[in-house]
Amino acid sequence: MPDNNQITDVFFDLDHTLWDFERNSALTFEKIFGELKIDLNLVDFLAAYEGINHHYWKLYRENKISQKELRHKRLIKTFQVIDFAFDPTKIDSISDQYILHLSTFSNLFEGAISLLEKLKVKYQLHVITNGFEVVQHNKINNSGLSSYFKNVFTSEKVGYKKPHPIIFEYALDQTNAVANNSMMIGDSLEADILGALNIGMQAIHFNSHDEPIHDHCPMVQNLDEINVML
Repeated sequence: MPDNNQITDVFFDLDHTLWDFERNSALTFEKIFGELKIDLNLVDFLAAYEGINHHYWKLYRENKISQKELRHKRLIKTFQVIDFAFDPTKIDSISDQYILHLSTFSNLFEGAISLLEKLKVKYQLHVITNGFEVVQHNKINNSGLSSYFKNVFTSEKVGYKKPHPIIFEYALDQTNAVANNSMMIGDSLEADILGALNIGMQAIHFNSHDEPIHDHCPMVQNLDEINVML
């Protein structure tokens, strides 16, 4: 269990942790495929896209592909996997429309607001995210989260992506927080949990997409469980 008496600052990941990426992404694709008159089986597309998107985000975290390659390759690969004859000239348009509309949807995981309401009374709250600067701030503002966080640190602005220690160290420095008095809550074992633990932070793994069980830190299946811990 976390050492509550030590904690002064709690850092959250955003996508897949507070902001329901899969649900909002599905609504975004439904909107843009309709507007662009792309007739495909949305269920099949989304089923393929989820894993492919995680794969390309991992490559992006590891600096093996660029931001533009991430945005394009995840779409191209998904169309290929579902055997859909896509128009290559529309990839730029689909990618741009996706980024434009994604942050306009505001679905959060169940329990997100009640958890933040409780924690803001006891701790300083912040965000550390590998997402893009403008997009992540739009997500936070449009989903009513901005009032809860003192700081939002994006990898695009800091220049390093989780799990690199510099993004965590930068966040701690900017908030005047001490590592062992700080808690990281996120969905990715690699990026959020191990990244935070490796610099001495505490962590809670919100296992929102069924990563393997581990004993690095407490794991929860819903945000309400964190209410009991903190």
